[in-house]
Amino acid sequence: MTELSQGTWILVADGAKALFLENVTDAQNPNLVVRRVEEHDNPPNRDQQSDRPGRMPDPGPGQRSGLAEADWHRLEEARFAAEAADILYRLAHRGAFKRLVLVAPPRTLGELRAHLHKEVSSRVVAEIGKDLTNHPGDKLEKVLLAELAGA
Repeated sequence: MTELSQGTWILVADGAKALFLENVTDAQNPNLVVRRVEEHDNPPNRDQQSDRPGRMPDPGPGQRSGLAEADWHRLEEARFAAEAADILYRLAHRGAFKRLVLVAPPRTLGELRAHLHKEVSSRVVAEIGKDLTNHPGDKLEKVLLAELAGA
């Protein structure tokens, strides 16, 4: 069981929004204060594509194959996760937190993990693979307590 002790930071993120929160009270009755908010406009992939996928000649006569189209939405989510990891590194380097809980959908959590500096990853005490970015603050605290109690 991991607890949200005083001073624990929580990153609640998805592919377009990141909330950097700090628990300013004890673990039994957490009070999460927003320390920073980052948001990116990341429209659906269909709105970011410019053309149809390209075509490429095949070895056979008159044959052509379609090329896979890049998923711009997913690429932007990965870039955003890298930016959030960079912000966490700067905060850790300044001594802003000693304990960190990461909360993000599984794919975003994987991207975050891939970009975390060892100075940050050594401070991660728990990870929750859920999208909680749009939960109101009081509900977020309850969900976090329930998730961490089961961890």
